[in-house]
Amino acid sequence: MKLQKPVFKGVATALITPMKGKGEIDFDALGRLIDWQIACGVGGLVIAGTTGEGSTLSDEEHREVLKVAMQFARGRVPMIAGTGSNDAAYAIDLSRYAEQLGYDALLLVAPYYNKATQNGLVTMYRAIADATNTPIILYNVPSRTGVNIDPATYDALGDHERIVAAKEASGSLSQLTETFAKAGDRLDIYSGNDDQIFPVLAMGGIGVISVLSNVLPKETVEICRAFFEGNIEKSRTLQYELLPIIHALFSEVNPIPVKAAMAKLGYGENVLRLPLTPLEKAHETKLFSLLSERGLF
Repeated sequence: MKLQKPVFKGVATALITPMKGKGEIDFDALGRLIDWQIACGVGGLVIAGTTGEGSTLSDEEHREVLKVAMQFARGRVPMIAGTGSNDAAYAIDLSRYAEQLGYDALLLVAPYYNKATQNGLVTMYRAIADATNTPIILYNVPSRTGVNIDPATYDALGDHERIVAAKEASGSLSQLTETFAKAGDRLDIYSGNDDQIFPVLAMGGIGVISVLSNVLPKETVEICRAFFEGNIEKSRTLQYELLPIIHALFSEVNPIPVKAAMAKLGYGENVLRLPLTPLEKAHETKLFSLLSERGLF
């Protein structure tokens, strides 16, 4: 059994990258957002991941966001850098940069578009882990990448000392059950889907990397806190209660809806990088109505 202290327990927010004007990064809003998230009790922050539009940041911007976010955080919570790529060499280079900045962990999405074999996934992840000294969180989101990290692949990767966790967003609870059975003794498992926080905790997961917590950090934290404190009914009830908002936050591809919500809250403007475009009016009306009911606006 591989024993290690978890990178975080509970909620890590997959943070948006606030933007303004024609798409330039709003670093002032980023700093305010980081302060607010930490004040609300989140257990960690993911910078420049999918929700942070890392795929459309230039290399220079990606590095600057990672650097500035670390400066704003000032060591108050574990910081996780989105450094995944479909190019192993680039992922290694970016991961080493994040490592130099002092990031606590690296979030490495499965290589998209290439549609690697399971052997390719194992070989790539091991190569990145061998080239760095920072804990690695694997990120499985086949709906976006076109490739699934199979339970047997988690099993093979779980033996590497620096591969310590997985963000699981396959959506399949059956597959997740098998992953826990094969590798749960060596990998900490986080839900990658906000509508499955409670089920993943019930299986033995230790938290969530969340889009929802951008908008409702305290409530998302409470789902996990209640569960860990043994108040299972409260955790389950809050998960059910937040489902309409979760569904609205995914009415269009992430991060389109959450970017609109965060702009409404004053964290940047409702600006995205193409090919992403602003939330359609009908979806915006529904999302804003639900959030207004919770007193956000």
